[in-house]
Amino acid sequence: MKITFLGAAQTVTGSCYILENGQNRFSIDCGMHQGNAEIEKRNLDMAPYRPKDLDFVLVTHAHIDHTGLLPRLVAQGFKGPIYATPPTLDLMRIMLLDSAHIQEMEAEWRSRKRLRHGQATEAALYTMADAEACLPLLKPVEYDTTFEPGPGVRVTYRDAGHILGSALIELEYAEKEGATKLVFSGDLGRPDQLLVSDPSQVDTTDYLFLESTYGDRDHKDDRNSLDELAEAVAYAYKNGEKVIIPAFAVERSQQLIYALSLLREQNRLPADMPVYLDSPLAIQATEIFKKHPEYFDLETRERIAAGKNPLDLPNLRLTQNTEQSRAINTSKGPAVVISASGMANAGRIKHHLRHNLWRKGASVVFVGFQAVGTPGRKIVNGAKKITILGEEVAVAAKIFTINGFSGHAGQSELMAWLRRFKDHNHLRVILTHGEPRSQERLAELVRQELGVEAHIAAYREELTLEPGLAMRPVVDVEKAAPRIDWEFLIQDSERLYAEFRKRVEQARQRSWADQTELRDRVMDVNRRMVELISEM
Repeated sequence: MKITFLGAAQTVTGSCYILENGQNRFSIDCGMHQGNAEIEKRNLDMAPYRPKDLDFVLVTHAHIDHTGLLPRLVAQGFKGPIYATPPTLDLMRIMLLDSAHIQEMEAEWRSRKRLRHGQATEAALYTMADAEACLPLLKPVEYDTTFEPGPGVRVTYRDAGHILGSALIELEYAEKEGATKLVFSGDLGRPDQLLVSDPSQVDTTDYLFLESTYGDRDHKDDRNSLDELAEAVAYAYKNGEKVIIPAFAVERSQQLIYALSLLREQNRLPADMPVYLDSPLAIQATEIFKKHPEYFDLETRERIAAGKNPLDLPNLRLTQNTEQSRAINTSKGPAVVISASGMANAGRIKHHLRHNLWRKGASVVFVGFQAVGTPGRKIVNGAKKITILGEEVAVAAKIFTINGFSGHAGQSELMAWLRRFKDHNHLRVILTHGEPRSQERLAELVRQELGVEAHIAAYREELTLEPGLAMRPVVDVEKAAPRIDWEFLIQDSERLYAEFRKRVEQARQRSWADQTELRDRVMDVNRRMVELISEM
């Protein structure tokens, strides 16, 4: 079996693995690349996907970084079935159409800008028609039911515990020497999350493709996360300002509603503080969640049976249109605003940040992973100013980073799940869906603690799997080379060196002692530059 990594390889977006064994050529996921401009250019090049030659696609879950290129795949000739669980299919129907709408709107905006400069218009990455063409290809798959999507290939979906309907995939295929088993973790969830069940355990496999988003760190305790959310609410309420929460429309928004319901029960969410769910996609997703209560965990089902549905928050207000969204920022008084996107790089959240990020009494709460190059990542990393919708905005609000709401397993949770595999002597681990620093630390742990071979996949790498033989990766170094968010780096370096030049002018008339102080400042600037590069 040959596997080509077309995304989520030393990054956390663009998940797509192409598998070929002579009889079948198929894909696990087909996600959109998100982050800085260099990474997003990967969305344009569909040649390595060879859409017409794909037999089928297995989807782990509905998030756009796992499904967002499916309309482009179909537009360029893919005609096979797309398999996923029923909740995933329902979520994909709304998310792909929403993504297509965004692609059309952004292409229209860029085209107007280009025309003003005498340049040609720009086509959308894909259109609403392309997204709609995907829908007849969607095929439902239930958990724990084995099926054969292609000759000699047996597939079983298990609950990944990441979002509603998310799956890890067990895949077996026949070879001359017998059957070989692969397991793709997808995005692996955490124990004791709100709404969803714990991740399923798998006993054996020959090769494990394991996500590593948080491979170098653990999350805070969920109880502390609830306290931190309460602190963010109390801070903004006391100051008469708003709590702005960039949140993914699917799962994270619903978890936040659940968490706010718990705070209301505990009298830590003021009854007169409205909660706005300002995302049409999140509103639709919430209705889909309510449609599939059988996929909730036992605790949530018991709460619903007792008449305490955590998604029915009394002071929740749903804002469907742009006029209602704008009214939030013109209204007086404190409020909680949950809006997409979760990395603050698209959607209505950009407007809410532009109106509130500079307010000293406001709270901004990040509750999910922030990819390199995104506005969310820059704010979390301590940026003092950030450009939003073409305007430079100061970061004066109190910033909260609450990783306890993450739907991804932390380092110790990944290792605990991995330890429960029965036969480590024949197990090989390929790390995906993580940034290099996280992957290197997790790979080190896997090798040291379990004695298991751990390989970090690179973008555009081709990996041949032959049981009993060493894995043979082939990488085009130029295509797989990591990219730096130079725009962010240059902006920050220009600010640092402008300050440095000012100090040089001031120091010309000063004593030798002041020159020593200046030297120390130069060293600080250089140190900061190194840190910036390491963060890319």
